[in-house]
Amino acid sequence: MEFFLGAFSAEWEQRKAALLHDRSLGRRKPIDEEEWRHRSAGFAAGGVASGGGSLAKTGISRRSAGVLGGDVRRADTERPMRTRFEALASGSQPAVVKMASFGGGSRLGAMVNYVSRNGEVVVENERGERLRGRDELAAVGADWDHLMKNRAESRDIGSFRIEAFFVQESDLDLLARSVVKRGFADRSFAYAVTPRADGNGIDIEGLVVLRSPKDGERLTGDDKASRLVQARFQQGDRDGVEARFRLTGYGNGVDYGTSRLRALVDKHGGAVRDEQGRGISNARQAGDLVQQEWRDKLHSRKPRDVMHLIMSARAGTAVAAFESAARGFLAAEFSGHHYVFAVHDPANDPKAEHSGGKRPHVHAHAIVVMRSDAGDRIETTIPAFRQWRVTMAEKARDHGINMEMTDRRERASAPAFGKNQVRPINSTGRTEHEGTSEAAERRYLAKRSDERSFAHTHASKAYTVLAKQEWRSLAGGAGHETVATFAVAQILRLETDGERPNAQEAFASASKNSSSQSRINLVQLDHLVSEGDDMRHMTRPEFEAYEKRVEMALFRADRTTPPSERADFEEIAAAAREHVNVRRELVALVEQRDRDEATERHEEGHPRPNDIQGTAQERDDSLERWNDAVSRHGLATVKAANQILVEIERAREAIERVEAGKVGGQDVRALKVELDLELGKAAELGAAGNTLIREVAEVDDELRRTLIAVERERLERERGRSEGREVLRSNERNGSEELEERGAPRGSNAAGHSQTDIRSNDNAQSDGREPSGERASGGAPRTDLAKQQVPRLEFLQREADERERDQDDRER
Repeated sequence: MEFFLGAFSAEWEQRKAALLHDRSLGRRKPIDEEEWRHRSAGFAAGGVASGGGSLAKTGISRRSAGVLGGDVRRADTERPMRTRFEALASGSQPAVVKMASFGGGSRLGAMVNYVSRNGEVVVENERGERLRGRDELAAVGADWDHLMKNRAESRDIGSFRIEAFFVQESDLDLLARSVVKRGFADRSFAYAVTPRADGNGIDIEGLVVLRSPKDGERLTGDDKASRLVQARFQQGDRDGVEARFRLTGYGNGVDYGTSRLRALVDKHGGAVRDEQGRGISNARQAGDLVQQEWRDKLHSRKPRDVMHLIMSARAGTAVAAFESAARGFLAAEFSGHHYVFAVHDPANDPKAEHSGGKRPHVHAHAIVVMRSDAGDRIETTIPAFRQWRVTMAEKARDHGINMEMTDRRERASAPAFGKNQVRPINSTGRTEHEGTSEAAERRYLAKRSDERSFAHTHASKAYTVLAKQEWRSLAGGAGHETVATFAVAQILRLETDGERPNAQEAFASASKNSSSQSRINLVQLDHLVSEGDDMRHMTRPEFEAYEKRVEMALFRADRTTPPSERADFEEIAAAAREHVNVRRELVALVEQRDRDEATERHEEGHPRPNDIQGTAQERDDSLERWNDAVSRHGLATVKAANQILVEIERAREAIERVEAGKVGGQDVRALKVELDLELGKAAELGAAGNTLIREVAEVDDELRRTLIAVERERLERERGRSEGREVLRSNERNGSEELEERGAPRGSNAAGHSQTDIRSNDNAQSDGREPSGERASGGAPRTDLAKQQVPRLEFLQREADERERDQDDRER
């Protein structure tokens, strides 16, 4: 076959096409052979030093050293072990880069919305462009679409329905289980039984793992699979039972299976059993069955078009510096790939803490396309993860953050737990989890309590020996007591019980006095004290709980502070207690203010029971409603809506006071004009897409009617009905001339007439009647009167303002 390189416009396309053509003919360039030989030699020689095959010692990056053999990036930037250990002992934080998940093109929109907090957090792409809002973020999917393979997910779990007919049977569960087994053979399943009303059979519905553990056959979960299962049942021994099988759906992964099985349990009141006859009576048992027993049988596959990456730093890290470090890390590691990232700062995170937002430490989320425009894919291997941490630490140091790459074998740290091994139970502060199984719970507790865990492979044991030697060297040659103490604590961690009989006791003793633990406790203390910055929203019980947390943090820091830092700690503790005392006085002042306000309202004829508790409770309820609205609609939406809604409520209260005779000297008609103006503003905002305004309109009749009128007007405008617009202008002119002919005053009377027109027309609409004057001369339809009044109200308001200015001039 003749090959034309001129068909490709870019140089890299020509080189890649030529190389692939040569390989298809069995040829291979010498440079490729040399590259693979060097790569293999590097892996063989770099076992211990690089953690069992790191690219750090080979000098070749797998991602960059692709099939073209060019642009090989050196990965030897990892600092010496001694240098890293000394920095960690001096207070540097470990580099944290986590690969959270993969996703296909269909999940890209949801992942970007999560990272951007539904468009409220600024997102930056690989070109440095800052994106905000749903419209700009929606363009990301279109830009990346050519890189999305959009491979279908595997069909792991299917839902089924079976109609079984028989003459008589005493044990319906046993019969149902045998029927399902004949159709699905050795597959795992769960089912529920419902006797038929006519008494001649049962209906069975449930879930089944589509892949067979015996031969690997995977049912497709559609009509074709239904016919296959039906044929198998027909061929077997049916024992006088007739059954019709039908697979009704399918899904991917344990999340799908868990949700569907829990729904089945709820539907049948806990009367669900598995293939072994064990009962599944609640949601927890349903989740345990899918996650613990079915997971390994699924052999689930998902598309990996994009990956979700998380970079974290300790609490108190400078946000701007960390953002710059994350930007540099992504540019260095994923050059040539498309990505977006956003920084979540606890001070500016729009997501509520109880919903999983406002984490106590700054962190960044990145969505990275797995395949570059050149066709290279990102490798997600252990050596690649190590190199990511090296680069992240390097970029952090470039921006003034003390950070180092760490390896859990250097401290005998426990292995991390996966997201599928735990479920969150409390998101206040640091998220608390519980294990999805006993083994997962043990793994979670081991990581949270920082238990020791030793590696078992030969290469990892050799790496641990090397790390122990470096810690010993640092402990003996350290010029600072803090560094030496930290190094000794790490040596004790790395010593097994066989090497030292009392290693566990010595390690526990050293951990209590380690400088690292002391620094951690001081950071937690600083975070707790900072909580008091918003103390005006705290009630007395909340403040007392806050005070107890600060005292507990002081107690922990006191136990772990080294003798050399005792004086500094006492100064910090005194400042923290003084801070708490000041906040205690602030809470007392707020309570006194609430008492005074309650007394004033009581004297004005508005008694309020339980003045102090009632005021605090109302403030708490208001704050809770505000936070709930922000979490559902977004801060910008709530602020814009709240400003107008407050004005509407103020106008309504003023009208009520005047009509009740409690306040004199004000014109009710002018107040009603003002109310209608505010309602018009709110309706315009709601028609523009403000979801909070639309939610309030569902329970506010006046606002709902105004909103309907504004939306009708917008619809007319969008349809381009020139005739309707001409009629509207004619009506406005006729209305103005009519007012002049009647000689109506230019102030409140005209406003009152306008208000009466609006309300009478609204009442006619609510009764289903056609308003008067709906048809103009010639049969042309007139627009809704409420729509006509919105611009007229503004005109009348301007006239009222002019009249007031004229009156002021006359008085002067």
